[in-house]
Amino acid sequence: MSTISTGSIPDIGTSVAREPGKLTLLPLIALVVGSMIGGGVFNLPRDMSAAASPAAIIIGWIITGVGMLMLALVFQSLAVRKPDLNAGPYAYAKAGFGSFVGFNSAWGYWISAFLGNVAYAVAIFSALSYFAPAFGEGNNIPSIIGASVCLWLIHALVLKGIRQAAFINVVTTLAKLVPLVLFVIVAIIAFNWDKFTLNLWGAARPEDGTAGLGSITDQVKSTMLVTLWVFIGIEGASVYSGRAARRSDVGTATIIGFLGALGIYVLVSLLATGILSQGELAQLKVPSMAGVMEPLVGPWGAALINLGLVVSVGGAFLSWTLLCAEIPYVCGKDGTFPRWFAAENANGSPAHSLWVTNILIQLFLLLTFFSQSAYNFFYFIASVAILPPYVFSGAYALKLAMTGESYERDARSQRRDLVVGAVATLYGLWLVYAAGLSYLLMCAMLFAPGIVVYAIARRERNERVFTGIEIVLAIALALLAVVALWLIWTGAISPL
Repeated sequence: MSTISTGSIPDIGTSVAREPGKLTLLPLIALVVGSMIGGGVFNLPRDMSAAASPAAIIIGWIITGVGMLMLALVFQSLAVRKPDLNAGPYAYAKAGFGSFVGFNSAWGYWISAFLGNVAYAVAIFSALSYFAPAFGEGNNIPSIIGASVCLWLIHALVLKGIRQAAFINVVTTLAKLVPLVLFVIVAIIAFNWDKFTLNLWGAARPEDGTAGLGSITDQVKSTMLVTLWVFIGIEGASVYSGRAARRSDVGTATIIGFLGALGIYVLVSLLATGILSQGELAQLKVPSMAGVMEPLVGPWGAALINLGLVVSVGGAFLSWTLLCAEIPYVCGKDGTFPRWFAAENANGSPAHSLWVTNILIQLFLLLTFFSQSAYNFFYFIASVAILPPYVFSGAYALKLAMTGESYERDARSQRRDLVVGAVATLYGLWLVYAAGLSYLLMCAMLFAPGIVVYAIARRERNERVFTGIEIVLAIALALLAVVALWLIWTGAISPL
């Protein structure tokens, strides 16, 4: 997950957003890389190896590389072809598929943002436990108290009008890159090819009592939400198009920056499999990169990784608290959410939106206490929740290419974007499948209350609540939520 996602959120940018003049290729590349590489990379060794062999990890990154590149190109293309749709990815869903689909994309984007913050809080205090063991796995009572104090201190600062986080972004970018580069260098030196290839495909090995990891398809599926998590925020790259010296530089920077981030992710996850076995990696705590680093260079290496994560994700916690409040605020202003969310206090802060968002974050922070693997659970849910805006953005780009809208006398670009949109859409649908029924049903429980919020917003604008197939979609969503509640009640699925 990115440290700061600014694709749709005004006034929460990087330092560049305040600098005069135009951006050339190099700073654009730096911005793209900085926006994509966040806290998730620090736990990739465990997350990718939890249920996957090295070969499955490679296949997973190939699928993700192609799919996410297509999605990046979708956002870049739509930013150019539909400059009037500047309210975020959900605006594309609304323009292409109607108000209810657009609302659910915005709702999912918001859910993903504040649940991502919950995962960040767990990661921060899990890393701090290296220095203060009382914080345990990051979801015990001391950790929840610490995260709650941080949450409400930031809340108070934002209410006072402190909304710019540019200086934080500079510090956190450096903080995360230094330990990442050091880890890659050390891991390359220590990499053991024999250990990497010992059980390349995750097959059962009766001779040494190693259980198999299942089919390659299942192994690859297990990596999909992990790879999605570390790329959340990729839509933010298109925000810089208006600041570019040349429009063509945006696409070039997106591709180069994306490949750079992908390269780091692949190296971090694969090099670890040549240092520790799959079973050893699966047992590491957050951040697992520290657990790989410590046996190579000693305690100082683990301390550096933990400190880097704390500073990096600590800055992200601030930035995403701002982001979480801005999403419903912007939606309230454009009519996607009720007007109540657009209220500001005397300092110009989105007061109502901030209160409801942070109350929800606080509630889910309390729920982390009951989770056996809080960090993974909440980022899995956050990853599933963001799928609607991603899937429908790809589908909207495909729709434009199929109909020829905005492609007058540009047949070559139309053919290219037809392929890009199709692949991005198929990748999004593959992610929905890979997420699994349990997470999809639990997400339905979070989406269902949005039906009421949507109805209120439509009534405020004196518009018909549902049109055509929308009533069918709303009923189906409500029924899925009821099914999820029943399955949780009977113990068939576990919410935590």
